[in-house]
Amino acid sequence: MIIKQLPIQLANALPVLRQINQAGFEAYFVGGCVRDTILGRHLHDVDLATSAYPQEIKQIFSQTIDTGIEHGTVTVIYQHHTYEITTFRTESGYQDFRRPDSVEFVRSLEEDLQRRDFTINALAMNSAGEIIDLFTGLADLQHQRIKAVGVASERFHEDALRMLRAVRFQSQLDFSIEEQTLLGIKANAKLLQYIAVERIREEFIKLMEGINRQAGLQTLFNTKLYQFCPGLANCDFQQLLDYSTGKIDDEAAIWSLIGYLESFDKKQLHQFLHHWKIANSTIKLAQTAVQLLLNVNRNSWDLYLAGEKAVNVAAKVLNLVEQSHLSQLMLSAYAALPLKSVHELAINGQQVMAVLKLSPGPKIGYYLQYIQKAIIAGNLQNNYQEIVNFLKTNELEFK
Repeated sequence: MIIKQLPIQLANALPVLRQINQAGFEAYFVGGCVRDTILGRHLHDVDLATSAYPQEIKQIFSQTIDTGIEHGTVTVIYQHHTYEITTFRTESGYQDFRRPDSVEFVRSLEEDLQRRDFTINALAMNSAGEIIDLFTGLADLQHQRIKAVGVASERFHEDALRMLRAVRFQSQLDFSIEEQTLLGIKANAKLLQYIAVERIREEFIKLMEGINRQAGLQTLFNTKLYQFCPGLANCDFQQLLDYSTGKIDDEAAIWSLIGYLESFDKKQLHQFLHHWKIANSTIKLAQTAVQLLLNVNRNSWDLYLAGEKAVNVAAKVLNLVEQSHLSQLMLSAYAALPLKSVHELAINGQQVMAVLKLSPGPKIGYYLQYIQKAIIAGNLQNNYQEIVNFLKTNELEFK
């Protein structure tokens, strides 16, 4: 198979491959960028592998960075682009089920490809666009199949995260997982407990954002991998399976969906997301969205306090749980609010103090909130003079 029309990212990197070839070494595009080129998918990374050793790469190119030179990776800066170039290598000894105890540089492409996770990722492409397929990767792409290179259990003992990657690819690509690979996941699921939470989180988010989340979640459940994802063992996973269709396009919606299905209060959701090591800003957004969803008596003031981001996330969750009518009602109600933020208020704290002849203090915030509530309730126009008249009329109540 020959790819005649390369994506722009690979076309830009071609001179790098050719320069390595001209120095007498082999060089190829490898892994996901080759797979996605064949599938016509958007490329995220460009990975290059070569028979040249790191020091040889540094002699070929004038601008390099020792990114991970002990593992054979050198970053080359070429025409304002950066490319990670990794020497063909073999690995051995995986005592932590993630990183090799030793790495040996080799000159053989086959030896390098056979250590990779799945056949669809064990493809290489040379500077002429020719696909090198040594492990039936093209056939597995054609049959939309995720299959481990060699013996599945060996690949998963080398790197236990590969099991979750298989499920993520199932969701992202809408592929099936080959039988022996699936059996390998089931037999080794508990090894996932040795993997860093950050890596698990990254794969889980990609799984949840995939085009066939339903299949991915079902495999996560059937293989018991979910039991080794932070907090999921204590959740009612069947609920997540029941609402496993519909596109998710942001992380906050993922965590808000789980929080809503589990009816987590703010403290419970914070604890759950803390285990996943989620950013504080995302935790706060999810907490606000979930509390909005769980508040069956929510009103315009609740929507206003939640804010646009949280309302949008909550509406997405309602769509995911097949309550699109309520989702639209929520969005329409928020859009109809006469005020969306305190920053839109036609008066500020300094002006409130001047009108009421007050000194600075915490009560100013109370007055501003009183004004906002009146505007949201439709009892006051967001107009400076009307607000001033409102303040003077209700001055005794303030005191």
